[in-house]
Amino acid sequence: MAAGRNTGSAVGERKGESFIMARRQRIRIELAAGEITKLQPEEIRAILRAADELIATAGRSMLVKILKGSKDKKVLEYKMDECPAYGYYHNLTMEEIGKRVDYMIVKGYLKIEYSGRLPMLVFTEKGWEIERETYTKEWYERFKVAVESKVLHLNMFEELKIVNRQVVFALLDKIKESGDKRYIPLLEAWRKGEVRKVREKIGGVTARLEEVQ
Repeated sequence: MAAGRNTGSAVGERKGESFIMARRQRIRIELAAGEITKLQPEEIRAILRAADELIATAGRSMLVKILKGSKDKKVLEYKMDECPAYGYYHNLTMEEIGKRVDYMIVKGYLKIEYSGRLPMLVFTEKGWEIERETYTKEWYERFKVAVESKVLHLNMFEELKIVNRQVVFALLDKIKESGDKRYIPLLEAWRKGEVRKVREKIGGVTARLEEVQ
């Protein structure tokens, strides 16, 4: 028992030292919103939409590049240039964009969490609530275009499999609220390849639309 405690104590000390060193090695972030004291709702939505492309996988500098419309290798490699908010601030400098990103952190729309020594951006509850609504509208517009053009892109359903479930359900609620029966064939095609909970939700929306006179 004594030997075990001693060994554990030594390991604990080493782990403690490693943890302290790791904390020392973290890249420090200094926020500088500067003269930015307010952003328009459209700007907030655009920054959050761009952030959604890299949430929990990259940090402030990458978000600034997306908003600038940078041709950075990683931006293009990960197809972040396809984001609707790509180049939103193309007319501003990187420093000016950075101040706006920092404002979003200071005001609690985004926050920084560390992955090892690297600072990553993540949504706060307040930020995610706005982005969820934005992304849901984006998907609803895609469905609306498919219905009105009568052109179905099956890759949409594959994309939806990796979309946040809250967004998927919010999208289905918007379709139900539309009361438009033209969505039924699209819903039936989508339902075939989905998991049980989503199939059930789609089935409920389809049934409600079928009742519309």
